[in-house]
Amino acid sequence: MNLTYFFFFICIVICTLIITYWAAKKNQTTYQYYAASGSLTGIQNGLAIAGDYISAASFLGIVGAIAISGFDGFIYSIGFLASYLAVLFFVAEPVHHLGKYSLGDVIAARFPEKKIRFLMAISTFVISLFYMIPQLVASGLLIRLLLDINYSTSVLIIGGLMTVYVAIGGMMATSWVQIIKTILLLSGTFLLALTVFSKFKWNIFDLIEEVKLGTPLGDQFFMPGQLLSNPVEVFSLYLALILGTAGLPHILIRFYTVKNKIEVRKSVITAAWIIGVFYLMTLILGLGTTAVIGYDALIQADSTGNLAAPLLAKALGGDFLLAFISAVAFTTVVAVVAGLVISSTTAFSHDIYHHIIKKGQSTEKEQLRAAQLSAFLIGITATVFALGLENINVTFLVSLTFIVAASSNLPVIILTIYWRRFTKSGAIIGMVTGLIASVVLLAIGPHIMDPVNGWIEREPLINLLNPGIITIPLGFISAIVGSLLTQPNDEFDFDEFYLKSQTGIVKEEVLK
Repeated sequence: MNLTYFFFFICIVICTLIITYWAAKKNQTTYQYYAASGSLTGIQNGLAIAGDYISAASFLGIVGAIAISGFDGFIYSIGFLASYLAVLFFVAEPVHHLGKYSLGDVIAARFPEKKIRFLMAISTFVISLFYMIPQLVASGLLIRLLLDINYSTSVLIIGGLMTVYVAIGGMMATSWVQIIKTILLLSGTFLLALTVFSKFKWNIFDLIEEVKLGTPLGDQFFMPGQLLSNPVEVFSLYLALILGTAGLPHILIRFYTVKNKIEVRKSVITAAWIIGVFYLMTLILGLGTTAVIGYDALIQADSTGNLAAPLLAKALGGDFLLAFISAVAFTTVVAVVAGLVISSTTAFSHDIYHHIIKKGQSTEKEQLRAAQLSAFLIGITATVFALGLENINVTFLVSLTFIVAASSNLPVIILTIYWRRFTKSGAIIGMVTGLIASVVLLAIGPHIMDPVNGWIEREPLINLLNPGIITIPLGFISAIVGSLLTQPNDEFDFDEFYLKSQTGIVKEEVLK
């Protein structure tokens, strides 16, 4: 075991535990536990959103995808960045105005039925689980690299730590871990990017020429079609990435941690700038990996490409830089998994336990206890799933998460906020259809069914790697058709609801 790696790992664990202990002393109410009492500024929340959004799959998987597949690997970066436009213009402020702790609150502001709350909670859990799995996979690979511990033990250690952080620290601990993670991540990737440029004497053309020599793709490295040759696949992937963010529960509940719509806007704009700069640097790191390490050496060391950034760090700066970059990646896992667990925990304890099981009559103490128990159960579930996914590139799992979010959550959120004719039956039908279609098409697609490397060794029933082009329109269409076939609630004042969603103002306040 390398003492340098061990030192960095222990420092991260101790720092996060200190933050958790500090936050735990503040968690006396559900508002503190679920939403950090709305005490963050827009800049702080923007840093936390970036920390929540830039996952281990982004830092590790995308760098590897660029190094192996060239231009096509950068598609993920472009899609992730562009997605924030949809959040900024259509979702962020209405979610802040209508909800309190969860996405179920947003839909319940118009449709207070228990079925809809339950379905939104289940959708939140499925989306969070899909997203948690690749983070834990990446963490297992990292800890194995750092401390020479086998993969399964690594995943169990990280899964246990993350669960403890959320169960004890709540949203306050999660937010500050994410803020610190963002600062460390930007610093680490910037340092590594500068090191790449310095190796080639700050000449981008020398770097490009070396990339061509380091990959079997040659000049084709900079052309599309190496990872996704089918234009339908490319469009489907972009559709899921751009629309998916606006349906991700762990991103949207962050808008409850600020006080007003001005801070909401600052949050989104700050996050967009940080995310844009980061993804530009992933391109540099991907090129640097191919130029410095080479395709053959990368595949031999790690066929999935998930360890491209740490391997590049070791090649350029030895054990110390490797330890620092790996520690940054580990902090990334800490922050993202914490955000995912807190979103699932909120859905179960607030929506299911408080509103459905207890019918809104549970005490603050009972809700906090339910939240902590939920955090443990969710963490254990994600850890068990991650144990069997060691040899899969984690980036595709993240894209699948975006497909589920864009197909199930987004249609219901958008139509609830903006369509007067929308009905509760349409909301239920749209949510169920989008969720089932996403999971089913994933199960019968080439990620799961493959004659050689699939979980099911047979030809896939559908050849789309990214079925968002089918499931996203299906989610919207089913919600619209379900609404047109049912009667709306004529007693509901949509104008008052819309005014509140866009401004936070209640109609009676205007009349006064």
